[in-house]
Amino acid sequence: MIAAPEIPTDFTLLQESETHFSSDTDFEDIEGKNQKQGKGKTCKKGKKGPTEKGKSGNGGGKPGGPNRMNGHHQQNGVENMMLFEVVKMGKSAMQSVVDDWIESYKHDRDIALLDLINFFIQCSGCKGVVTAEMFRHMQNSEIIRKMTEEFDEDSGDYPLTMAGPQWKKFKSSFCEFIGVLVRQCQYSIIYDEYMMDTVISLLTGLSDSQVRAFRHTSTLAAMKLMTALVNVALNLSINMDNTQRQYEAERNKIIGKRANDRLELLLQKRKELQENQDEIENMMNAIFKGVFVHRYRDAIAEIRAICIEEIGIWMKMYSDAFLNDSYLKYVGWTMHDKQGEVRLKCLTALQGLYYNKELNSKLELFTSRFKDRIVSMTLDKEYDVAVQAIKLLTLVLQSSEEVLTAEDCENVYHLVYSAHRPVAVAAGEFLYKKLFSRRDPEDDGMLKRRGRQSPNANLVKTLVFFFLESELHEHAAYLVDSMWDCATDLLKDWECMNSLLLEEPLNGEEPLTDRQESALIEIMLCTIRQAAECHPPVGRGTGKRVLTAKEKKTQLDDRTKITELFAVALPQLLAKYSVDAEKVTNLLQLPQYFDLEIYTTGRLEKHLDALLRQIRDIVEKHTDIDVLEACSKTYHALCNEEFTIFNRVDIARSQLIDELADKFNRLLEDFLQEGEEPDEDDAYQVLSTLKRITAFHNAHDLSRWDLFGCNYKLLKTGIENGDMPEQIVIHALQCTHYVILWQLAKITESSSTKEDLLRLKKQMRVFCQICQHYLTNVNTAVKEQAFTILCDVLMIFSHQIMTGGRDILEPLVYTPDSSLQSELLSFILDHVFIDQDDDNNSADGQQDDEASKIEALHKRRNLLAAFCKLIVYTVVEMNTAADIFKQYMKYYNDYGDIIKETMSKTRQIDKIQCAKTLILSLQQLFNEMIQENGYNFDRSSPTFSGIKELARRFALTFGLDQLKTREAIAMLHKDGIEFAFKEPNPQGESHPPLNLAFLDILSEFSSKLLRQDKRTVYVYLEKFMTFQMSLRREDVWLPLMSYRNSLLAGGDDDTMSVISGISSRGSTVRNKKTKPATGKRKVPEAEESSSSDSMWMNREQTMHTPVMMQTPQLTSTIMREPKRLRPEESYMGVYPMQPEHHQAPLDYKQQEEAARQQQERAAMNYVKLRTNLQHAIRRGTGLMEDDEEPIVEDVMMSSEGRIEDLNEGMDFDTMDIDLPPSKNRRERTELKPDFFDPASIMDESVLGVSMF
Repeated sequence: MIAAPEIPTDFTLLQESETHFSSDTDFEDIEGKNQKQGKGKTCKKGKKGPTEKGKSGNGGGKPGGPNRMNGHHQQNGVENMMLFEVVKMGKSAMQSVVDDWIESYKHDRDIALLDLINFFIQCSGCKGVVTAEMFRHMQNSEIIRKMTEEFDEDSGDYPLTMAGPQWKKFKSSFCEFIGVLVRQCQYSIIYDEYMMDTVISLLTGLSDSQVRAFRHTSTLAAMKLMTALVNVALNLSINMDNTQRQYEAERNKIIGKRANDRLELLLQKRKELQENQDEIENMMNAIFKGVFVHRYRDAIAEIRAICIEEIGIWMKMYSDAFLNDSYLKYVGWTMHDKQGEVRLKCLTALQGLYYNKELNSKLELFTSRFKDRIVSMTLDKEYDVAVQAIKLLTLVLQSSEEVLTAEDCENVYHLVYSAHRPVAVAAGEFLYKKLFSRRDPEDDGMLKRRGRQSPNANLVKTLVFFFLESELHEHAAYLVDSMWDCATDLLKDWECMNSLLLEEPLNGEEPLTDRQESALIEIMLCTIRQAAECHPPVGRGTGKRVLTAKEKKTQLDDRTKITELFAVALPQLLAKYSVDAEKVTNLLQLPQYFDLEIYTTGRLEKHLDALLRQIRDIVEKHTDIDVLEACSKTYHALCNEEFTIFNRVDIARSQLIDELADKFNRLLEDFLQEGEEPDEDDAYQVLSTLKRITAFHNAHDLSRWDLFGCNYKLLKTGIENGDMPEQIVIHALQCTHYVILWQLAKITESSSTKEDLLRLKKQMRVFCQICQHYLTNVNTAVKEQAFTILCDVLMIFSHQIMTGGRDILEPLVYTPDSSLQSELLSFILDHVFIDQDDDNNSADGQQDDEASKIEALHKRRNLLAAFCKLIVYTVVEMNTAADIFKQYMKYYNDYGDIIKETMSKTRQIDKIQCAKTLILSLQQLFNEMIQENGYNFDRSSPTFSGIKELARRFALTFGLDQLKTREAIAMLHKDGIEFAFKEPNPQGESHPPLNLAFLDILSEFSSKLLRQDKRTVYVYLEKFMTFQMSLRREDVWLPLMSYRNSLLAGGDDDTMSVISGISSRGSTVRNKKTKPATGKRKVPEAEESSSSDSMWMNREQTMHTPVMMQTPQLTSTIMREPKRLRPEESYMGVYPMQPEHHQAPLDYKQQEEAARQQQERAAMNYVKLRTNLQHAIRRGTGLMEDDEEPIVEDVMMSSEGRIEDLNEGMDFDTMDIDLPPSKNRRERTELKPDFFDPASIMDESVLGVSMF
């Protein structure tokens, strides 16, 4: 491949007295052993003529040189294919493949090298073959240019990027082949001044190619070749050290015992090793300068990643030569790469260095320079990079704790609360290494102690302190999950935690504060939950995974341990903290994770009785909802019929409910006595008892206590008197709701009588009426509770209740009447679509802080979602959604996602009705504007512009497939046209209809019409127009002109569906030869009675679109730009008045047609002008731009990707670094200039700045 005169040109740097890694390179002279400049085999390289090359190629003058080479060329393709195929298959032992090639090389090295050259060409995916003739007479750049011409450009794939298991294995086989080749040749062939020179020259030239496949493959080969040479250099260095020691030992002997011949042999051996080392260093220098320095900043991320991965291997393998700042700087710079794949390679390379503590001294300067960058990478947008950055900091921490400041550590600490579990686990390990892995010497004697005196006691306190200082007290589960893998023994030391809570502190030990005890109980609960459920908290995992047999055994063992410990300790803990609501709420959750069978098998019944007594006492002491619900859930967990303790727990539960029900009935009777004013004590007693009953009714069926009657009486009295305390009403509504749901569940699960159905139906209807009355209550909290419950009841008892073959429940179906729907909608408009400040004022000034504002917004979102659910499931009429849809833009930040999803769901149910609802919402906004500003409003006002923008947003939600939304869009235009001409002007026909400006809003939907439908809508529009209207050009008639022209502009708009693939050129209404369709589209019955013109679209829309001829390709890429209008030519200039003779009242149709023809000639210019103005305006608005359909993104690559393809294969100059510029690139001046922008890969702060 490479002509003889070219070899020394490619390696001029090897001839300039560079026998070792001189000071101007980054290769150090190891131990100062290379003292003589110009010594070594490399310096002997000189030019070889073609005759000499051919001679050496034939094994030193053996016969058959050229003939044999030509003869070989005839079989060359087969032999090359065999070498490539063997490596591709990867089945044979690579060493035997290399040995065969070495035998071939010893026989005829030119032929063998030709095989190797073609092997690299084939591995790049090129089908070209380098012939012997090319090898002898063509220069390096000419051969590469020839191969580039023969490259298959039809496909961008090549072996390193092809998919499939075979090609995935190819890369490893390819790299293994290069490594084995150097290893097998390391004692002789690589020093023959020929083979390595040729290979390095080839790979250097290919790595400069503009063809990505050549550049990628050759860079990988060159880097693996460099790695193999580094290994050879390391072995040479070891042998030299051993030889030097032997020489020194022999020379230090007394003269009588000294062997002079052995000294001479050792000197000769050292000299040979020195020469070999010089040769290897020159080869590495050539590869590093010729390939790495240029390709580590290649446009392709994979190539950059290869370079960084390999330099990390060199520094780790041969640290004496490579682990210095001259090489580390490349890794440091590349940590700013824009591709996560490359940043990841930097971090993994550094991990291999920091793992070896012996190398820490050489990394001090690098650490001080790039530590801040590594810390910042813990927040990398690529989670894999962030994980490796945290792991690298953990290794840095282990090497030296002084390197990382407290601020650096805090930046990692907070990541234990990350939602991404790998990041959180890595941060948890860092936290554990920093705060929990150190032990004091006195702790060694405490290893066998347990409980409060165990070594884990101080660590548990440290964990509590960290949790409190992080100020994220609601995220203990995430902290526990982050440390679960690395600190399992600590987190499962429940005996120690229990002792810290129950036992008295030792002498001199500070007791835990109340806040610390609450935090410890929460952490203990989270560890128990993690051990019992064996899955991370919500948001940390994709779902429950299948546990292995070992994990299942560990889970069972942990549950047993938890039950045995806390079955005894929990009653004591509840007794100690019974008055603390927060602590009791957490402690009462522990029985959910018990193995209840142990109560019987372990004979722990007395502890169960103690637990039940404590729960009963807590119910009597507390009225906090969270505590009462925790008690209810605990009873529910213990009342499991599968276990023998069920009867014991059921009796205790029934006794408690009996007492509560009797007390409630007694108190209610006194409370509702006529003629007496209920005092606050009576109200408090009723409320507290009602809270307890409601909390238990949530998880338990209390139907046998017949709670509906007393609650109904309470609510009825509240309606009549109007002075019922709000909390009593709220909990009475909730309790009654539970009563109805439990009765429905009972009827659904078992066979029920007709009387049961009728009784439930009656109760449900009565309850809905009560809730409807409370919608008008003066108290906001009562209204919100009534609204929420009413929406739930209407949803449950809608027609959906009969799904799944439950037709027996048909009598229970309840459809709200129009008055109820109206009241629900009014509630939404009054309590959801309000300003934040108004909501704050209504809450008595208690919502000043940000957290309360977010909570209030969350509550309003739930209210809106409950009503939208009724719309989506057709419980209420769809047209009620118009009042919701019209708020889309105004409240986009708060409710935009809910409203948009409601639009999507309603469109799936009924496209036409959804479109009518959208246009109705726009009409409502238009009417509101008219009421506020009158009919003479300014069309440039913000209000009118906002309505137009909302219409544009609505249009975007219809998507790209116009065929699917064809009928809906057409019906939308029909309703819009009728609304625009609905109110005639009282001043006569010479003045525009009162709602004519609405056409300007309606024109936003014109682009969604098919071309033939535009013509149909245009014909329908003409039915409402008079001839005089078509001739008007005053400003007040501009909406009509604008709308008409948007319908006439079918040729230039995206009039046909992109998805359908139908060409818009063939679909024309003007094609008189088109045979009309005989069948008519069936119009939905709901639309037949809407207007006498309900079939207005059938005649025109059913015209067949003729079969399309393929659109001819344009022969020029330059399109003629339309003439631009000056501002003074717009509107009136585009629409000149007709000559007078056209207005003679002889033939009305002829006059109308003449006017239309003149308008059509100017229509396109007007529409383009208007469109350009609209686009210019819209570019300034950023509201809800994410709603637009991703037209460009789907078919165009990203800008970054375009830059990569533009720069692919370009020749890139190296940045200014310590190494001298490469001298291996003689053809660089022949290539294109450097178009590569370093800032597209790295931050500007990295480039042009001295690193050290």
